[in-house]
Amino acid sequence: MEGNSGVSPGARVILGSVVSYRDDPSRAGNRNAVRYYRRGAVAIGESGRVAWRGHASRLPRAYLGLPVDDYDGALVLPGFIDAHIHFPQHRMLAAPGSDLLDWLDRFTFPEESRYASKAHARAAADAFLDRLAQHGTTAAVVFSSVHRSATEALFAASDRRRHFIVCGKSMMDRNAPASLRDDPVSSARDTEALIERWHGRSRSRYAITVRFAVTSTDEQLRVAGALAARYPDCYVQGHLAETSEETTLVKQLFPWASDHTDIYDRFGLLGPRSLYAHGIHLSERECTRLSATGTTIVHCPTSNTFLGSGLFDAARLGRRDRPVPIAIATDVAGGTSYSMLQTLAEAYKIAKLRGHVFTAHDLFHLATRGNALRLGLADEIGTLDPGRWADIVVLNPSATPVLEARRALSRNLEDTLFTLMLLGDDRAVRATYLAGRLVWGTVPAARHGPS
Repeated sequence: MEGNSGVSPGARVILGSVVSYRDDPSRAGNRNAVRYYRRGAVAIGESGRVAWRGHASRLPRAYLGLPVDDYDGALVLPGFIDAHIHFPQHRMLAAPGSDLLDWLDRFTFPEESRYASKAHARAAADAFLDRLAQHGTTAAVVFSSVHRSATEALFAASDRRRHFIVCGKSMMDRNAPASLRDDPVSSARDTEALIERWHGRSRSRYAITVRFAVTSTDEQLRVAGALAARYPDCYVQGHLAETSEETTLVKQLFPWASDHTDIYDRFGLLGPRSLYAHGIHLSERECTRLSATGTTIVHCPTSNTFLGSGLFDAARLGRRDRPVPIAIATDVAGGTSYSMLQTLAEAYKIAKLRGHVFTAHDLFHLATRGNALRLGLADEIGTLDPGRWADIVVLNPSATPVLEARRALSRNLEDTLFTLMLLGDDRAVRATYLAGRLVWGTVPAARHGPS
């Protein structure tokens, strides 16, 4: 069974090599941060949450009679969390542009204009969520188009399919085609209506969404800040310091601002529930202010290399005297893959070019528990601890001939994860579970009780 048909509901036990994180390996060390059960079990309750996890041989009697999905030889991990992805760009990967602004004008804005059609948006929502599940992504922070109806379509589809989605309607009232512009009044009205309907409903959350400073007037940014103050449990998302050309344009449009970060700061759009993609061209003043406000910068490695935006400096942003919180994301469709495995591989390479070395555990933690922490959702998603949603990805470390050959040389878990990260893609995703339900992959032979 593949795709989202024939979901498998109800309490069950998943067997395999179970991997999860209880701390940041870069700070606590692998011994204290990594939970690993070579022959492990995850028991899932009827609620779709984890009831128990540990060594399969120690599975409590209460779960012995449950149906078992046995992924012997595969890794069972928390589902990936993509901290920045664009729903209305889901089919335009690999669209070339000389730089970010050219790419927006030639490809992105024309494609996003199609989402004025409710029928198009509804069909696209299902296709988009299929791609997330196919790649093992169980939660995502999503940019929608400027259209309220398109945002409604995605929320409705994710609610039905049980994806954990943080999403918002883009706010743009200048420097975009007329078909993609709103205005401060309509953007406030639409955003508020979406918040009231979707924020906190089941596994849906709302993000007040300013595309980037270039496409919003002072008045619209003021409205966004007022909404953030009125709904403090909502998120804020946008783009920040992605390219040098963008930085120059921002200075022309906002001559009163010290820098790009200062614009968002003046309008009340920084804080621990704010996430801004990229952060490549940040001054020291900006890093200090982002750290002080707890604002997260989302690293989008495949997008930054594809568009030639620059090389993210994780070591600089994470400096211990003023650490800036960091998340990681695909940024489809500036990003070139839905795969968080490919995204982690690119992050590893960029860090090496910057003189910094990430371990596999560092990056798998970032894509699961780390991103959940940045969202303030670590008590809901990102680990396999009891009480968390049973959002799970099962990875096959022998999914391709190349992976299988390399696996023969792997000596430990970290080496296996590193190999999956560098050589894996959606073919390595054997199964994806949302709230305990199998939504992508092949069901193992049904049986009861562990072996």
